[in-house]
Amino acid sequence: MTTWKIQRRPCRAFGLLLLVILSVLVLRRLDWRSLISPWLRHRRAGLHTNGQNFMLEDSTFWVFGGSVHYFRVPKAYWRDRLLKMKACGLNTVTTYVPWNLHEPQRGKFDFSGNLDLEAFVLMAAEIGLWVILRPGPYICSEIDLGGLPSWLLRDSDMRLRTTYKGFTEAVDLYFDHLMSRVVPLQYKHGGPIIAVQVENEYGSYNKDPAYMPYIKKALEDRGIVELLLTSDNKDGLSKGVIHGVLATINLKSQHELQLLTTFLFSVQRVQPKMVMEYWTGWFDSWGGPHNILDSSEVLKTVSAIIDAGSSINLYMFHGGTNFGFINGAMHFHEYKSEVTSYDYDAVLTEAGDYTDKYKKLREFFGSISGGPLPPPPALLPKTAYEAVRPTLYLSLWDALQYMEEPINSETPVNMENLSVNDGNGQSFGYTLYETSIDSSGILSGLVRDRGQVFVNTVSIGFLDYKRRKISIPLIQGHSTLRILVENCGRVNYGDNIDDQRKGLIGNIYLNNSPLKNFRIYSLDMKESFFQRFSANVWNPVPDAPIVPAFFLGALSIDLSPLDTFMELKGWEKGVVFINSQNLGRYWNIGPQETLYLPGTWLDQGINQVVVFEEEMAGPVIRFTETPYLGRNQYLS
Repeated sequence: MTTWKIQRRPCRAFGLLLLVILSVLVLRRLDWRSLISPWLRHRRAGLHTNGQNFMLEDSTFWVFGGSVHYFRVPKAYWRDRLLKMKACGLNTVTTYVPWNLHEPQRGKFDFSGNLDLEAFVLMAAEIGLWVILRPGPYICSEIDLGGLPSWLLRDSDMRLRTTYKGFTEAVDLYFDHLMSRVVPLQYKHGGPIIAVQVENEYGSYNKDPAYMPYIKKALEDRGIVELLLTSDNKDGLSKGVIHGVLATINLKSQHELQLLTTFLFSVQRVQPKMVMEYWTGWFDSWGGPHNILDSSEVLKTVSAIIDAGSSINLYMFHGGTNFGFINGAMHFHEYKSEVTSYDYDAVLTEAGDYTDKYKKLREFFGSISGGPLPPPPALLPKTAYEAVRPTLYLSLWDALQYMEEPINSETPVNMENLSVNDGNGQSFGYTLYETSIDSSGILSGLVRDRGQVFVNTVSIGFLDYKRRKISIPLIQGHSTLRILVENCGRVNYGDNIDDQRKGLIGNIYLNNSPLKNFRIYSLDMKESFFQRFSANVWNPVPDAPIVPAFFLGALSIDLSPLDTFMELKGWEKGVVFINSQNLGRYWNIGPQETLYLPGTWLDQGINQVVVFEEEMAGPVIRFTETPYLGRNQYLS
């Protein structure tokens, strides 16, 4: 048999050669393009403009879009949210891409789990939705530093969102990686991405006229071939236009529609009109009100936008949650940190439930869709679990012995420039500064954003944006001064993004003399942080626990886990972790009073609950089926 195979090989080769020759002869007489799948053969023009209309290939196309950020929604719930979008009569999902989450360390990328952009885009296609991608590099999005990675700020000369070499080199490396994933997902390559946004609201920033052309070229050079868009609010529209890119507008009311028809016409003549962000609600800040926009007002504005001949994207259709420490902040007249919930008073609630806005918009889009809409999916069930009473406890001061060795420095070092995280500094969480003092007096310095001051283990107050000085009481002999500084969120919008370094900024002074010789602990509270706490380091919760401290309890679930909301009445301020997942911050100043806990992050059986409390511990952690958000819902 072996000999026979050897003898046959020349014949096989000759046969293959004849087959190739015959194929060439046949293809010369046939149109080879007729052999390509019709699904790809008709994808030539993509989304483009023709006078005042969008066209998708040869057909007039209206963008009826809604924003959903994959990184703010548990991956297991993506399908639920996208099906609800489809059932509302929308045809396009838009999403930002957060650079800071995808490249947490320079040159090390993460597109796994909740950050699996490609899976999200392909799922949208499977459900029948087109995609508009908003890859930044800056995205605003009420996320820390507008989505820019904090390690950029290790460069003291950094000029973000400009053609400063240190910034563009980092963008180029990031885009090299990101676009290798995005390019195959474009419409002309058979994917659902029909348009790509060039940066975000740059007209409001406008610090470098060469920057937007650089970003446009960076996208095109890496294979982006779909329609390019810009997006600006009324304050930045006049400065955000770039040649060869379609300008779109962001707005909150129909009174701003006049800008759409007058200014845009003056700069780009007859082109399709699009509201890239119609704000269906607004985000909340700690200590402020919960923002609500009436559903009738939303319907009226959406109707007016479409009656004006404009395409539309609802920002947000579904907001989701600022899990972990990713929330941003605003700082104009005063610094305001944004809350954990990104509910946004959007069309779907933070937990994906229907609202009165959804009901009215579904009826509206159904009336203009030309066909019946798919039925809305059933709501995911919620439950209120039995309260959890933490039984174990570890004070921060006792926990320090299990941390990595502190950094010793003659002067304070800000969070971003700490020699941690493989030389990338610390992005999120807390930083603890310790030094010795031997006298009382006035302590002063620049703290970003909130520093709790201790003499030994006794809290004596806070330093922050409003309180730049604090009185140190009488002490005897040498004492340990400790300042626990929290990054409450870097500014995500405005001119001061270059100044968002956190921790102690420069020297800290006692009676106008700079303090020296610091021990600095990086308390990033990532999953690896808690792996240092073995079972035998925990102690029973005392009657009067010393805080800050970690509190450990167990949530027992007998049946399949369901969504719920954590209620921390009696607790003051801190962070909650469930099975190592960081649910985000809580703070009794409101307006947020509960933390969303997705059932998909729970296990049947025992679930570990860890609370890091900064100021005053409560007795129990309660659960409820409904959050306090001051909004109406309806069930379909």
